[in-house]
Amino acid sequence: MTTHLMNTYNRQPVTFVKGEGVWLWDDKGEKYLDALAGVAVNGLGHGHPSLVKAISDQAARLIHVSNYYHIAEQEALADKLCEVSGMDKVFFCNSGCEANEASIKLARLYGHNKGIEIPQIIVMEQSFHGRTLATLSATGNSKVQIGFEPLVTGFIRVPYDDIAAVRAVANSNPNVVAILVEPVQGEGGINIPKDSSAYLETLRGICDDHDWLLMVDEVQTGIGRTGTWFAFQHTAIQPDVMSLAKGLASGVPIGACVAQGKAASVFTYGKHGSTFGGNPLACAAGLATLNAIESDGLRENAEKIGNLIRDGFISEFNGIGAVVQVRNAGLMIGIELDRPCADLVQLALEAKLLINVTAERVVRLLPPLVMNEAEAHELVQRLSALIKVFLSSN
Repeated sequence: MTTHLMNTYNRQPVTFVKGEGVWLWDDKGEKYLDALAGVAVNGLGHGHPSLVKAISDQAARLIHVSNYYHIAEQEALADKLCEVSGMDKVFFCNSGCEANEASIKLARLYGHNKGIEIPQIIVMEQSFHGRTLATLSATGNSKVQIGFEPLVTGFIRVPYDDIAAVRAVANSNPNVVAILVEPVQGEGGINIPKDSSAYLETLRGICDDHDWLLMVDEVQTGIGRTGTWFAFQHTAIQPDVMSLAKGLASGVPIGACVAQGKAASVFTYGKHGSTFGGNPLACAAGLATLNAIESDGLRENAEKIGNLIRDGFISEFNGIGAVVQVRNAGLMIGIELDRPCADLVQLALEAKLLINVTAERVVRLLPPLVMNEAEAHELVQRLSALIKVFLSSN
């Protein structure tokens, strides 16, 4: 097939033309179970009626207007995000990496305002924060950095879920201004801290002791995916800064940098901006998404269905030593094998199932929040059979 697209993706040989709930249909009429949700984007699944109506109605009224003017839909979405997060201010952009760029800029400006000439941010090994120069520099994965050197400086990397390493930096470096951390590392392999609450709460305490900002990257974990609006809400902490994107508008591009307290007033006129960020169409989709998650009980569903899927796989793989671990945080599910398993993506596609493999050995599942019990059981049965066949022949 001839294409003028740049070769930036290893695309699977399928073209989807229609979707409904957790199902997609290709241009040949074949039906697929979507256990990836556009990589945690389509939380409402495909074709959700209230989302479709909100987008259609808004497109008929007004798609875009400059941020030179007040945008009612943007203000309404900001109000809703602050209501459900307990935070104070929102900056809208177009993607997760842009949200993290905003967070990084905010942290640097915060440091300069304190008189720190070269502010530094603690980041984690195996993290993923995006593919712009600053966010790939913050990312703890050398594969996304190779070929783009020189990297942006100002990041100090420590192992994930290692408080001692953070304390060591705190005791030796006076230029640190913030910690940037994912509550659950998605791209890194669905890595969950041994004690999630204690980890974030201890980081919060360290930040408070040193007047740093605690910045949580909730691009993948946010918007109901782990069973709460945001993954930090499984703990007693409140972050200073939070980055959002992916599921925020169910597929319409949007990102958000959310801040509270001392972080909320760091950006002032002229310090940051976005042409498309927070336009009426994206914000109408975002507000419809949040309202549907709330009215349809999808946070609770994410926790229930995610645990059901996890328990189903644990049962199916009982006694199979090649399956290292099955873990989840709501509808973020990882099946870690003892061997590379990228071939499973193509094998699953042939079996009309959409999955992902990350960190070489982890099958990553990010189903829509609307998945029901019958669909969850079907996912477990189809994928566990596929993995067993794969393990027996590899």
